[in-house]
Amino acid sequence: MLLQHFLLVIIIFTGLAYFGSCLDRELHANDNSARRKPKSQPRSSSTRFVVNVDNFGAKADGTDDTQAFMKAWDKACSTKGSLFLVPLRKVYHLKQISFEGPCESDITMRIQGKIRASTERSDYEKDPRVWIKFENLINFNVDGGGVISGNGQVWWPKSCKIDKSQPCVGAPTAVTFSKCTNLKVTNVKIKNAQQMHLTFHECSNVEASNLKVKSPGKSPNTDGIHVTGSTNVQILNSDIGTGDDCISIVSGSDNVRAMGIKCGPGHGISIGSLGKDGAEDRVSNVLVSGVRFTGTTNGVRIKSWQGGRGYAKNIVFQNIRMQNVTNPIIIDQFYCDKKGHDCKMQKNAVHIENVLYKNIIGTSASDEGVIFQCSEAFPCEGVKMQNVQIKYNGRSSVASCSNVNVQELGANTPKCPKH
Repeated sequence: MLLQHFLLVIIIFTGLAYFGSCLDRELHANDNSARRKPKSQPRSSSTRFVVNVDNFGAKADGTDDTQAFMKAWDKACSTKGSLFLVPLRKVYHLKQISFEGPCESDITMRIQGKIRASTERSDYEKDPRVWIKFENLINFNVDGGGVISGNGQVWWPKSCKIDKSQPCVGAPTAVTFSKCTNLKVTNVKIKNAQQMHLTFHECSNVEASNLKVKSPGKSPNTDGIHVTGSTNVQILNSDIGTGDDCISIVSGSDNVRAMGIKCGPGHGISIGSLGKDGAEDRVSNVLVSGVRFTGTTNGVRIKSWQGGRGYAKNIVFQNIRMQNVTNPIIIDQFYCDKKGHDCKMQKNAVHIENVLYKNIIGTSASDEGVIFQCSEAFPCEGVKMQNVQIKYNGRSSVASCSNVNVQELGANTPKCPKH
């Protein structure tokens, strides 16, 4: 009997000790959670102050809605966390317009309907190279699934590339972001731009994703996404088909990534052109990965003019599929975009160094699958090919290589001839 009482006392004390330790752990956990700051959650659209363009006089009836959009912008810009709304199932018409900051933080423009450009050249006299411009904005977002149409079919026939009797003058870029920081552009379609579709100029910390950028393959100078003077730019999971480069990355750009891209029709993804008219241009730290090229004139291209200065360096092209691409891999240090320009070697050239081509397979529309046309005065340096397989008509394509010593890694077809 005494033994039973003794065992009972031990069980009770053991249970109390276990309960106490559990309680202590629970209190300790609660204390820690109380000390931790809660994670900030993105503001939902239901908690935002909505600025609907219709409430500021936009009619969506074929007349000009520019002033109504500007009035709505003035309100949104001055209200932190506001939502500038372009409503669904409506078509708005805009002349040249500029959405300028500085503004309050965390503003979203939600384009659910369609925006169309004016077709009158007189509506672009203030700055003939832009239509819709966003400038000097921080923590700004554009989304909504809507459409921005540049009505480019009115402009293209007047291009000197289509009609040789016309003067060679620029046309507006459909959408330009200039001097913006912490910018996110997602789930928007931009089509039929007057010239370029989307430009990031002197921006930093940019994410452009799930975009559809479209115009006919013969539309002149209609680059899809143009990156200039910008840093920390990501272009993700987008479908681009135009009459010029799907993506072009030019001077002053650093740490640019293009991943998960469909490209075609168009001129491929280009770094450059660089060094035109003796300019000193610099591009560095570029990654192009997970891209499918279909029927483009080029695949991955680096292009520079003779007589220029600067560099294009630390560039990776990897995990790429080519289908019927005329120039799948090309470095051209003798680029000229007009007849009559002197493309001959000069004493200066943009230096191209540290370029890796990795896991690139597919078919070429010409027998030359690889072209490295480098300058004798400034040879290409640090060029590597790893697991590159490009065929032409069921057999290996050929490589044309000058003034470059390519390091071959793995099995590559074609290979640069050994000198």
